[in-house]
Amino acid sequence: MNPENEKHYTIPVFIPELACPFQCVFCDQRKISGQLESPEFEEARRTIEEHLSTIPPEGSHIEIGFFGGNFTGIDMSMQEMYLKAAEVYLKSGRIRGLRLSTRPDYISPEKLELLKHYGVSTIELGAQSLDKDVLRLSGRGHKVEDIEIASRLILEGGFSLGLQMMLGLPGDTQEKSVLTARRIAELGASCTRIYPTLVIKGTKLEQMYLSGKYKPLELNEAVVLAKCVTEIFEPAGVKIIRMGLHPSEGLLSGEHLVAGPYHVSFRELVHTEIWNEILKPLCSKSGKSLTVSVAPSEFNFAVGYNARNKKELQRNFHKVRFLSDPKLKGRQFAADYN
Repeated sequence: MNPENEKHYTIPVFIPELACPFQCVFCDQRKISGQLESPEFEEARRTIEEHLSTIPPEGSHIEIGFFGGNFTGIDMSMQEMYLKAAEVYLKSGRIRGLRLSTRPDYISPEKLELLKHYGVSTIELGAQSLDKDVLRLSGRGHKVEDIEIASRLILEGGFSLGLQMMLGLPGDTQEKSVLTARRIAELGASCTRIYPTLVIKGTKLEQMYLSGKYKPLELNEAVVLAKCVTEIFEPAGVKIIRMGLHPSEGLLSGEHLVAGPYHVSFRELVHTEIWNEILKPLCSKSGKSLTVSVAPSEFNFAVGYNARNKKELQRNFHKVRFLSDPKLKGRQFAADYN
């Protein structure tokens, strides 16, 4: 099968806050990930097996990912324990790669050598911002230069580089987020994750919010801003792996969420916004019926979350239909009027 047609899966193993010496104002990884304790060897293996049992081996590109903490900052023996648990699946061919997330200031040639030995292919850095004031106000504990140096070392080591970013951090603006996105592309990242900042219970950001020192983005602001950075990443070839936090139980129930632009379908909202702009010129016309053909992968986004885009077109046309056309690629579309 053509690798482009394979479906990608990442089996997540969460290791929350095991080795982070800092407490970012926004951070409580246990509540964000929905996991309160770090998994032991057998539990990690069990998690991997459970996920593998649900993934069809044919036509799938499967990876194991160690997320949620500062992986390269934990004790080397513990790193090896987790890496050995995953290496078995890599050598047997049941997975294709290993990836992990860590802090930019915990990357060194020695650490990278260990990761290379066990077959790690992708390293994601929690960059969050490439603005020095945003990093300082967010309590990140590292500098912009740390992100730049770590990115260079990772690429020179033959790894794929991921740089994660957050929107709406203390001191952030639309201009700073746009500059961060451009810098992520310039640093050679092949992938990114976009996280709107949320106010989680028990964090310093909650205190700042309750005292009026921090105001989170409104949902529509976060959507528009995510659209802006998406339109920077896509032409640069930076794959957006995720938009918005994973809907852990605590976030869904509201138990841990105090405020902020959380939505279970955040990515769909962003892509709806992108298509809304693309289709807006059609609203300058009117008639009995309109048929819009789009690529199958874009069908739901074109129609829009809660059919938003279709409903807007229905103000000008008596009948609006959306069709999937496999001959169309990306965000190409065709409009037929009657």
